[in-house]
Amino acid sequence: MNHKAGFVNIIGNPNVGKSTLMNAFVGEKLSIITSKAQTTRHRILGIVNGDDFQVVLSDTPGIIKPAYELQESMMGFVKSAFEDADVLIYMVEIGEQELKDETFFNKITSSQIPVLLLLNKIDKSNQEQLETQVQVWAEKVPNAEIFPISALEGFNVKEVFNRIIDLLPESPAFYPKDQLTDKPERFFINETIREKILLHYKKEIPYAVEIETEEFFEEEEIIRIRAVIMVERETQKGIIIGHKGSALKRVGVEARKDLEAFFGKQIHLETYVKVNKNWRSNQNQLKRFGYNN
Repeated sequence: MNHKAGFVNIIGNPNVGKSTLMNAFVGEKLSIITSKAQTTRHRILGIVNGDDFQVVLSDTPGIIKPAYELQESMMGFVKSAFEDADVLIYMVEIGEQELKDETFFNKITSSQIPVLLLLNKIDKSNQEQLETQVQVWAEKVPNAEIFPISALEGFNVKEVFNRIIDLLPESPAFYPKDQLTDKPERFFINETIREKILLHYKKEIPYAVEIETEEFFEEEEIIRIRAVIMVERETQKGIIIGHKGSALKRVGVEARKDLEAFFGKQIHLETYVKVNKNWRSNQNQLKRFGYNN
C-alpha cells in the first residue's frame, strides 16, 4: 500500500483560529484557545494517522513584531515552520487585509511548496463580504489555493484535510502510529494551567506568567501533580493568588477538571506562585522553559 506522510505548518496573525483548526484536525485539545492574542508560545505538533497517511500538523505562535526576548523566541518557531513544511497553511480571518510582518508575507508568496490559504470565521460574514475577501486574497497570494472555512463550526475543515492528504508526498510515517503529539505530558499540564490564567486575568498578568510542573507521579487510579506559576513581580503574585487564595483556587479547580478529561484519571493538583524576576527577558530562563532551543 502506498503511504503518504508530511509536515503541514499553520501560520498567520494572532487570534485567527490556528489552534482551533489544529484541534479540529487532531480531535484532541492540544493547543490552548482563548480570545487573547499570543496564546500559543511554542510550536506544537499534532499528529493525525490513517492506514495510508500520517499528517504532522504544526501550530505556531501568531506573527507579531517582537518587543522582548520571549517574543523573539516565539517568532523563531514561526521561521522554523517554513523550513520543514511539505504543505503551508496560511490562515486569515474575514476582514483581515495583511500579515503583520512583510518578510513572512514575502516568504509565503514566493513559496515553492503548496500553500493553502484558509479564510476563517466565515460564519461571521455574508456572501458579498466573503466573495470580496476571496478576491482580495487571490490577488495578494496568487500561488495559494483558497478555502473559506469556519474552524469553530467545522465548515469545510474535512475538505481542507482531504486536500492536505492529496498534496502530501509518498513517505513512511515519521512517528509511531499511536502517537498524538511530540510534547511530553508536563507540557500539557503547563498549558492547561496557563489557559485558565489567560481566561481569568487581565492586562499584562497572563503574558508575565510561565508554568513549570515540578512533580508528576502517576499511580494506578490517580495522578499527583505539583506545579509552580512563575510571575515577574511581587504585585503580580498577589493578583494571581487573589483574596484569601480565591483566584488561585479557581484556576486550580478548572485546570484539574480539564486534566482529568485529558488523562482519563483522577487528578490531585497542587499549585503555588513564585516570583521569577524578568524571566521573559532572561536568555537562561527562556532556555529553561523550552524557548530559544
